Amino acid sequence: MPGPVHLAVNGTLMRGLELNQNMLDAGAAFVREDRTDTHYRLWSVDDVHPAMIRTREERGSVTLEIWEVPAASVAQILMNEPAGLSVGKIVLADGSTVLGVLGEPWLVEDKTEITAFGGWREYAGSLASRRGG
Repeated sequence: MPGPVHLAVNGTLMRGLELNQNMLDAGAAFVREDRTDTHYRLWSVDDVHPAMIRTREERGSVTLEIWEVPAASVAQILMNEPAGLSVGKIVLADGSTVLGVLGEPWLVEDKTEITAFGGWREYAGSLASRRGG
């Protein structure tokens, strides 16, 4: 059985957010905050969760959390993610790669791009401010 893997998450699986319990239930442990390299774009999927896609052009860097996850639990986490989110390789700001949650292109069609906010937590905070919360 392979040992634990590092998994980058960029949305509701992050600490303190709606689906973070899925990480804890899978036996994951928070390692650190990090960022992607500058080839990523981020969209809000109906203000419920984000979807991140790597692009050829430099568009932006997205805030991430890196978690150590038992290899056998990666599938458990993915099975609880919304349709259109999958696990792939993510390039971090330092050039290293880790597994992470990515969106499929169809998922972001006609959605609001939020790359300029820098991450889901920052975008969600702006929503709360606009709603007076």
